[in-house]
Amino acid sequence: MSLDPPTYIVSLQNNIRARPISWEGAVRARTITDEDLKRIKSVDKVRKEQRKQTIEADPQSYSTLLLGGNGAQSIFQAAFKRQDIIQYMLVLAGDIVDDIPSFVSELVQHPNPFEPFLPLLKYSNNAEDPVPLLASTVLSSLLSQAQLVVPKLSPEIEDALSKLYAFISTLAKSSDAGLQDIAVQEYSSLLRARKSREIFWKQRKETLNPLIDILRAAAGAPKESDSTLWSGGNSIRSATEVGLSGGVGIQLLYHVLLVVWQLSFEGSLIGEGLEDEHDIIPLYCQLLRLSPKEKTTRILLSTLYNLLSSNRNTLLPAATLIKLPTLLQTLQGRHLTDEDLLEDLNALKEMLDEYTKTQTTFDQYAAEVQSGHLRWSPPHRNPQFWRENARRIVEEGNGELPKKLAEIMSKTWDNDKQVLAIGCNDVACLVKEVPEKRTQLEKVGLKGRVMGLMQEADESVRWESLRAVGEWLRYNFE
Repeated sequence: MSLDPPTYIVSLQNNIRARPISWEGAVRARTITDEDLKRIKSVDKVRKEQRKQTIEADPQSYSTLLLGGNGAQSIFQAAFKRQDIIQYMLVLAGDIVDDIPSFVSELVQHPNPFEPFLPLLKYSNNAEDPVPLLASTVLSSLLSQAQLVVPKLSPEIEDALSKLYAFISTLAKSSDAGLQDIAVQEYSSLLRARKSREIFWKQRKETLNPLIDILRAAAGAPKESDSTLWSGGNSIRSATEVGLSGGVGIQLLYHVLLVVWQLSFEGSLIGEGLEDEHDIIPLYCQLLRLSPKEKTTRILLSTLYNLLSSNRNTLLPAATLIKLPTLLQTLQGRHLTDEDLLEDLNALKEMLDEYTKTQTTFDQYAAEVQSGHLRWSPPHRNPQFWRENARRIVEEGNGELPKKLAEIMSKTWDNDKQVLAIGCNDVACLVKEVPEKRTQLEKVGLKGRVMGLMQEADESVRWESLRAVGEWLRYNFE
């Protein structure tokens, strides 16, 4: 999928193309050679077709100009201290790579095709210096096309991808939306092959996490307020009515969603990690409610389908818990015209309908506990549910659910205290219905935790913990 280049990059490149360069002075200073100058002038400020013909007639010479070889230095190594030449040649190299895809095959056959560019990513610590930004643009284009011309990514390509991802992540972490957009567009151009997506995922703390922060900001659910995602209503609210949160523009939102969509083709690799680390299903449901355009709705649905279809056992329960089927039903009532969107919507709804038909109340409760986040869903307050299922909850899977409940309650939940209140409620119900299992529950830490929560500042947590401790003490005295 091709995207228009970022406006800032285009403006910077045009500005550099218009600058005069004292090429003859560089030759006299022995910064570059006469041969370098001849090659540069033969492809600079000429029509694209003429440049293409010139380079295709002698690709080896132009490969040597850009990358070095046969005893000659790359132009970027030779002129390293001449910032004006470095900037100009980066723009020219970018034009050559973009306009002459066949030349990329010549470049990637070089023993070290990325060596001249990688040091330029650290050319300066000055955030205003355009050299690192221009170098990342050239590398992104070169590595993107290299993935199309080589059957298997070489160690050199993998190493360059890793280093380039690390640089791009600094742009994504910027507070400047323009730099963020440059970052996500470069990411998108690079995620063409399975291996490049695997490397991106391996470095997700620096690559993916800043993008998730942008999505959470757009959803009005920064990291410190997880409860926002889990308590969202089922209504569809247009962003033209309420606006995207966090100052996130529609175009940046779309580009970030595009990167995650590309990653989702490795759904079996990343699906569970995305949910465990980022609550991706609740986040995407919230973004669906706010989706400002059909194109953002389409890419949200397509990503959800990729993730859910490759992680049915683990992610479908989370999707049901967050009421995605109800949300999809509401979406179907809207006047949607995009055929791909409608196809993904119907496929997603069919998958969820098929899953929910087979689910019992116990399954729903177990899915909620396994999701790692509790909410006041119907089973928690239903005495009949506990009478019928308490023993199964404690015994099934070698006590897996009480262990998970203890894990959930071990956290502080500073921004969603109701999780602790619900956990205490569940402990009270378990002790009441299967008092002979108290020792098992105590061994996983539930008794100690509910006793500790009696001092909790939140009133609802204190009340539920007192109730749980009361059930425990009642059987101690009987």
